[in-house]
Amino acid sequence: MKEINEIFDDASGDLAIGDLESAVEKYRRCVELDPEFFDGWHALGMALMKLRRFEEAIEAGKKAVELRPNDQIGWTSLSLFYNRAGNIKEAEAAGAKAKILSWGGKVAKE
Repeated sequence: MKEINEIFDDASGDLAIGDLESAVEKYRRCVELDPEFFDGWHALGMALMKLRRFEEAIEAGKKAVELRPNDQIGWTSLSLFYNRAGNIKEAEAAGAKAKILSWGGKVAKE
């Protein structure tokens, strides 16, 4: 898995300097190599959101929360992606799940 971590780190470096297209490409490679890589899906969604590619960001965010349904940051980010896309109802629903998790609750059985 060292390769994925190196690609992920490179992508995060690209994101930090504002090379968003390169970051997206590398994050996509990470999740192609390991479709169960939560951090890859989450970071991909964030980079896509910064590129204003909201529908793609939402898809990445949905994959992240599917992998970790009780992860507060995943739901918070998904809510943000929906909000930026103008999908207010979906944003509020995802935000409510994040809030439940912030209170120590669960949205899925583990």
